[in-house]
Amino acid sequence: MMMARKQDVRIPTYNISVVGLSGTEKEKGQCGIGKSCLCNRFVRPSADDFHLDHTSVLSTSDFGGRVVNNDHFLYWGEVSRSLEDCVECKMHIVEQTEFIDDQTFQPHRSTALQPYIKRAAATKLASAEKLMYFCTDQLGLEQDFEQKQMPDGKLLVDGFLLGIDVSRGMNRNFDDQLKFVSNLYNQLAKTKKPIVVVLTKCDEGVERYIRDAHTFALSKKNLQVVETSARSNVNVDLAFSTLVQLIDKSRGKTKIIPYFEALKQQSQQIATAKDKYEWLVSRIVKNHNENWLNVSRKMQASPEYQDYVYLEGTQKAKKLFLQHIHRLKHEHIERRRKLYLAALPLAFEALIPNLDEVDHLSCIKAKKLLETKPEFLKWFVVLEETPWDATSHIDNMENERIPFDLMDTVPAEQLYETHLEKLRNERKRAEMRKAFKENLETSPFITPGKPWEEARSFIMNEDFYQWLEESVYMDIYGKHQKQIIDRAKEEFQELLLEYSELFYELELDAKPSKEKMGVIQDVLGEEQRFKALQKLQAERDALILKHIHFVYHPTKETCPSCPACVDAKIEHLISSRFIRPSDRNQKNSLSDPNIDRINLVILGKDGLARELANEIRALCTNDDKYVIDGKMYELSLRPIEGNVRLPVNSFQTPTFQPHGCLCLYNSKESLSYVVESIEKSRESTLGRRDNHLVHLPLTLILVNKRGDTSGETLHSLIQQGQQIASKLQCVFLDPASAGIGYGRNINEKQISQVLKGLLDSKRNLNLVSSTASIKDLADVDLRIVMCLMCGDPFSADDILSPVLQSQTCKSSHCGSSNSVLLELPIGLHKKRIELSVLSYHSSFSIRKSRLVHGYIVFYSAKRKASLAMLRAFLCEVQDIIPIQLVALTDGAIDVLDNDLSREQLTEGEEIAQEIDGRFTSIPCSQPQHKLEIFHPFFKDVVEKKNIIEATHMYDNVAEACSTTEEVFNSPRAGSPLCNSNLQDSEEDVEPPSYHLFREDATLPSLSKDHSKFSMELEGNDGLSFIMSNFESKLNNKVPPPVKPKPPVHFEITKDLSYLDQGHREGQRKSVSSSPWLPQDGFDPSDYAEPMDAVVKPRNEEENIYSVPHDSTQGKIITIRNINKAQSNGSGNGSDSEMDTSSLERGRKVSAVSKPVLYRTRCSRLGRFASYRTSFSVGSDDELGPIRKKEEDQASQGYKGDNAVIPYETDEDPRRRNILRSLRRNTKKPKPKPRPSITKATWESNYFGVPLTTVVTPEKPIPIFIERCIEYIEATGLSTEGIYRVSGNKSEMESLQRQFDQDHNLDLAEKDFTVNTVAGAMKSFFSELPDPLVPYSMQIDLVEAHKINDREQKLHALKEVLKKFPKENHEVFKYVISHLNKVSHNNKVNLMTSENLSICFWPTLMRPDFSSMDALTATRSYQTIIELFIQQCPFFFYNRPISEPPGAAPGSPSAVAPTVPFLTSTPSTSQPSPPQSPPPTPQSPMQPLLSSQLQAEHTL
Repeated sequence: MMMARKQDVRIPTYNISVVGLSGTEKEKGQCGIGKSCLCNRFVRPSADDFHLDHTSVLSTSDFGGRVVNNDHFLYWGEVSRSLEDCVECKMHIVEQTEFIDDQTFQPHRSTALQPYIKRAAATKLASAEKLMYFCTDQLGLEQDFEQKQMPDGKLLVDGFLLGIDVSRGMNRNFDDQLKFVSNLYNQLAKTKKPIVVVLTKCDEGVERYIRDAHTFALSKKNLQVVETSARSNVNVDLAFSTLVQLIDKSRGKTKIIPYFEALKQQSQQIATAKDKYEWLVSRIVKNHNENWLNVSRKMQASPEYQDYVYLEGTQKAKKLFLQHIHRLKHEHIERRRKLYLAALPLAFEALIPNLDEVDHLSCIKAKKLLETKPEFLKWFVVLEETPWDATSHIDNMENERIPFDLMDTVPAEQLYETHLEKLRNERKRAEMRKAFKENLETSPFITPGKPWEEARSFIMNEDFYQWLEESVYMDIYGKHQKQIIDRAKEEFQELLLEYSELFYELELDAKPSKEKMGVIQDVLGEEQRFKALQKLQAERDALILKHIHFVYHPTKETCPSCPACVDAKIEHLISSRFIRPSDRNQKNSLSDPNIDRINLVILGKDGLARELANEIRALCTNDDKYVIDGKMYELSLRPIEGNVRLPVNSFQTPTFQPHGCLCLYNSKESLSYVVESIEKSRESTLGRRDNHLVHLPLTLILVNKRGDTSGETLHSLIQQGQQIASKLQCVFLDPASAGIGYGRNINEKQISQVLKGLLDSKRNLNLVSSTASIKDLADVDLRIVMCLMCGDPFSADDILSPVLQSQTCKSSHCGSSNSVLLELPIGLHKKRIELSVLSYHSSFSIRKSRLVHGYIVFYSAKRKASLAMLRAFLCEVQDIIPIQLVALTDGAIDVLDNDLSREQLTEGEEIAQEIDGRFTSIPCSQPQHKLEIFHPFFKDVVEKKNIIEATHMYDNVAEACSTTEEVFNSPRAGSPLCNSNLQDSEEDVEPPSYHLFREDATLPSLSKDHSKFSMELEGNDGLSFIMSNFESKLNNKVPPPVKPKPPVHFEITKDLSYLDQGHREGQRKSVSSSPWLPQDGFDPSDYAEPMDAVVKPRNEEENIYSVPHDSTQGKIITIRNINKAQSNGSGNGSDSEMDTSSLERGRKVSAVSKPVLYRTRCSRLGRFASYRTSFSVGSDDELGPIRKKEEDQASQGYKGDNAVIPYETDEDPRRRNILRSLRRNTKKPKPKPRPSITKATWESNYFGVPLTTVVTPEKPIPIFIERCIEYIEATGLSTEGIYRVSGNKSEMESLQRQFDQDHNLDLAEKDFTVNTVAGAMKSFFSELPDPLVPYSMQIDLVEAHKINDREQKLHALKEVLKKFPKENHEVFKYVISHLNKVSHNNKVNLMTSENLSICFWPTLMRPDFSSMDALTATRSYQTIIELFIQQCPFFFYNRPISEPPGAAPGSPSAVAPTVPFLTSTPSTSQPSPPQSPPPTPQSPMQPLLSSQLQAEHTL
């Protein structure tokens, strides 16, 4: 109890009485002044506990209840509050009122009968067991509420709150209220207790009443006035706390806050609480189907929920919840509506896509039409209840179909109208696209390669601009250009085939000379199909070079008709008809029929070969089988690391026939070993029949030493390897390109690619390279070749079906996949005929090397190229070989209606008549001809069989036994010496015993140092000897000269079956094996022995050989060659110069002239023969000393009967002038130090040296380039055609010579022209040993250029640019920046970025056009340089990518922005308007060809 008292002392307790106007309705009006609401809000401030209705009219029972307890005051209870000074206090609240009887409407009688004024002023209140009051509902139901008694049943009042209602009360006069309050105040004042005036209902207050109340308070000893509103809970606590501070004098004076200021604070508090509560609701409630009960339980413990319910109450909280639910439902419905409206156009497109069906229908009629469609229910759902958004369908998320009643809404009608408009616009645009395409197809101004900027004015009209977007008509134009370009290229390719005679007469090789390229362009220049590609000169030149590559190296892959090459079709037809013996043997020898064999040589010293072999074997299966493209191959590896001339290290053994070779190196020494070994292996097989090692596919691979991170050494090795690979014409793989790690780890993908290449080479060599064995030759009576033209409009199946369906047709035993055997009755006996069916380009390779008894040549009567190829083929066929011409037509009606078919048929008949051949025509509509039509031809072949075989034998022997060196160097000579024996090892010095003739000649060996390559390779000089020496051997591909041998004359007996005829390989520069005699078949009695030990040469050469004749036993026909100059420039080709008296066997002989070619007998063949003698025969590579000797002899004039040069008579003057000018350049000049400018009298130490020697870190730009560019930018930016127009060569040479002597040369003082300075600058880059754009970077640039996305392409190019060597990068940046500035003046100098790139890319990149990849990338090189010039700010100065105005995005030919981005010396010359249109840009192939020719002629 003591502690309780002390605690009570600490917490003061105050008893406060609330008084004010009370009484009957007459006295107070229809409602009270708000005393109860004021007490309620203070005692129970929570909004849920606040009640507005507190009635004073009670029944007698309620008045007598324990709450009222027959008293006219209410006990509201005890309240604890913390005041402003943070001191807690307790307050008991009592309300003095007057209760009215609900029966009499008079005040209830109570124990105190005093009037309200006196009763309200009482300070001592007592009421035993009086309960605390809550609300009116408590009366009579006290047990349902908390029952708390007034403490001790009595209270001593400490102060009064005097309430004044300032609202406009009903039936109450405010002045009367003030009078009552005044009287009440007077009574309260007598108690000496503190009084605070409380203005109630200020939220409805009248301003006058408030003023009057304040005036009243001022008049009464300056009473404290507090403006309150119990409903809004404004200043309620302030009123009671103010009274407490008056009661307790020790407390400070309370600050009275005006009502509106307090109301503002309270509103802000409520608004904050509301926002927090709404956030809470939005976070918890996500579904519009949530209910209040569940959500309120979830929010019960949240302070946001509690604060808002405290201030505003549960009902308002629920109301906000329901608003949120309604909003969620509305949003859900709108989302569904948007989905339905978005799907509605798709439904229209699917159900009513036809404009003609709905063009004039309203939405209502269209709705009915939709219901009739079969797929209506796929798109729409018909609901039983409508509208759809008021049904449960809104919650059916699985059903995405559109409610059909949605069609009745306005948005749906608008979408329907939009659909109609879209259909109408699409029809209009389709009409415009069609009209645009028709304009393109009919316009004569649209030519292949014409830029859109030039074609726009001829094509576009207003309708096109209105209905078609730029991207649309640009896309149509681009596709049309692609079509006409592809068609023009196809037609141009057909044109090249129509001029097949020209290409074969020129005898082109991998590096055609400038003169021959000029002849080709001169001959084709007037053709419309040549002119059609005028704007695509680079592509046209690439097509010409590609066709030249096909002529020089004809395969199925290089065939223009690939993959529909005739050879591939024939192989398929024959393989499907027969199972070859070789295939059968292979199946018998191998357990797995899908296994093929690959023999691979791995060459590398110091353990490289063994290590790589082990790594490859690790990739194989347990039985050394390798999988390529799903097929199993047996892989046999032969690592070689020593001297290849020793048998143990030989490339080839009796059990190992190599298909390819991997050459490994990691140093200069190992690279020297590779080159030396390849040279030795090729030399060792040049005199053999199996000289296929000359064409063995090679792959050069760089592998790094372990731990070697020297970038400079690696770069040097890569460059040297690339140079060697280009000379060897083989594939080069470095660690970056091949994916081979620096630890020499092999990459399985790269090995697979190498093996695939070997398989392709293996298949190509097997096409026509298989030489018939002696046994096969004995088994066959006749060899016939049937020639078909690739791309002809007929089926090879129809042509071959009579042959393959013949009962006598069998598989060929010679191993060729294009041959069959026929056994046909010819005359009185049956003959075995080997029929080889080949394309013309495959037939060219066997025309002179292989024994052929006759040709059946097919051509299409409606294709010029077909007959042209036939003429080119027949030109080189000897006139003793029977020919059967077969014309394929579309039938008699087509021949009558088609002029071309009639002309082709007539020409074919005339050719056949002139060459004494046979001619027939076969309608393609009736291709099932019979073999009988060829029987007359077969009879002709049988009659000429002996003379053909003798001629063939003579040609081989003449080449083999020739005593002149010219035979070896003649590109037309098909075979090396038959008795040139090269030792298989260095110890094998004795010739084999089966040699027919003794031979004293030995191979000239290289010097010891060079041949053994013992010297160290230092830089490029170390490899210079290897490459130059080896390149000459590769180009000539002939054995070294040998000493003359005694001439031999012999006779050939009747039986020729033991002679192996031999043939050349299928490449024009290859060296084929010569005929060898079998070791066991040699009989000296079969040959005539020479009688004279010394033979004196004749004035007139006579090549005599004997041929057995079938008619008489032992009769021999002797054939003499009375022509001194052998055709085709192959030397005299004499076999023997003996007189006929030197024959041991004196038999009667009949003299027959040596056969000539059909070109000499037929006027329709060889129409371009005049070009043959205008050039050096054969290869366009550098001339050897023997070729030079031939030219010297030719320059001295021809002697004898054959002095007249054939094929030059009756030629027109224009062509004769061309030929004369070309012949002047036939003799190649002495090599010069640099190919671009002749420096006969001085040697430069500045020009033609590596770039690193003329730059320093302080001066990264060569001073000569810097001077030239400064001069050009100061004086020449307005020069028309700068860099395109060539400067004077002598002035350029003078400029370089002067600068070489004085690096401080002032160009302005010397008065050089701008074109001279520009040309000298270009020459500087042309003379660099390596191009400014390194070869190793060019492949990456081309790959990056292939990216279609323009922005990605530019970023990829920029990444490649960062990999440039530092010196190259700085100079390249300087030059490109200069060219960018030049292009900005293109309106004056006419040099756009495209023109500059055309002029500069060959100088900066210098690609090797001996590879097909470089040919096809020609256009890419030019475009890459053009992009560097256009986007120079982006590549070098980190500026954003510029979009050229007026050009399609990504167009490389677009003109760059006209504002220069670099600050440099301004041009001092005034730009002048162009006087003439810019000339056609020079073909990018021409500078290359020019530089190639000049490089070849500088020896």
